[in-house]
Amino acid sequence: MLLYAAQSISISHDEANIFFNGSSLVHYLAVYSTHFFGQNDVALRLPFILFHLASIVLLYKIGKLFLKKRVDRIFSIAIYALLPGVNGVALFVNSGSLVIFFSLLFTYLYLKEHKIASHVVLIVCLFVDNSFAIFYIALFIYALMKRKTDLLILTLILFSASMYLYGFDTGGKPRGYFIDTLGVYAIVFSPLLFLYFVYAMYRILIKEEKNLLWYISFFSLVVSLLLSLRQRLLLEDFAPFVVLSVPLMIKVFFNSYRVRLPSFRKLHTFVFAIVLITLIANTMLSVFNKPLYAFMDDPSKHFAINYDIAKELATELKAKGITKVIIKDDKMALRLKFYNIERGGVYKLTTQKEIDEGFEKIDIAYYGKTVKTFYLYRVI
Repeated sequence: MLLYAAQSISISHDEANIFFNGSSLVHYLAVYSTHFFGQNDVALRLPFILFHLASIVLLYKIGKLFLKKRVDRIFSIAIYALLPGVNGVALFVNSGSLVIFFSLLFTYLYLKEHKIASHVVLIVCLFVDNSFAIFYIALFIYALMKRKTDLLILTLILFSASMYLYGFDTGGKPRGYFIDTLGVYAIVFSPLLFLYFVYAMYRILIKEEKNLLWYISFFSLVVSLLLSLRQRLLLEDFAPFVVLSVPLMIKVFFNSYRVRLPSFRKLHTFVFAIVLITLIANTMLSVFNKPLYAFMDDPSKHFAINYDIAKELATELKAKGITKVIIKDDKMALRLKFYNIERGGVYKLTTQKEIDEGFEKIDIAYYGKTVKTFYLYRVI
């Protein structure tokens, strides 16, 4: 489904900016992938889908360490793979897939007591993405509570290095984005599952054993909510660590489910079914979203509008033998560049009709609904 989604969407402006102007690991992964497999949307997103699949394997292996039943581990990775936020970072050109993968890789190696390898991964994380500063905070607290001196010292050094290299913006006037942050987390998990996530974290806090995954997820949530009281946050800096809690939620749920007699499990079964159906529906909707345009009065309000139009527009221009256009919209120009439509030439592309004649009209439509109209003029 991710491969289908990858070829059905267009590159966004943010992705195009990373592809053409970036200097991060994400940039080089996208560039080298398109170099070997061609400059197309599937090749652009393939590295991040592969990291996502590798993360699922790691999550299953981590689940083996504290989920005794195989069916529990299957449910764990199934729910993880259906999370809207996880599918987003798996599909789009961003650092989320890398952050999740390296977080899980460290966790697996550390729990398997491969300390040297896990510490090497932790050091590598410093150069992967600046969001690992939050990861270091969570691990520092874990090391402090569990009296892991070596990990305590290493995370303190790496956190300091991260602050030196990247910094962490906590400035600005207090505005209060607490509710906004909760809303984004609800989108990342889906609303019902987010409520259960909060309950599971709290239950583990007061009643159950607190393992490494709990420290990572819980303190990433706490830090993000505290900072959101002052400023709007980039949730991609926090969400990848919070979604690692899925095996813990499964453990809490099935522990509660199995201590009850079958006749008293109806509510648990009903809630689980509703959550699963909601997740599947969200996933299907995120992948097969274009039919929604047919039912919308204002297509610009479609949630995926920033990932549509550009590829279809480039295809229409190429069909007319045009590979260069004069265009004022810098964002669309950068997106078209990925599809080998450069700036310049003798044709001008606009979204507003400038004169009443001498133009070609290009309608971008999905399922019979015109989403965007462009006007093509020959200027010479």
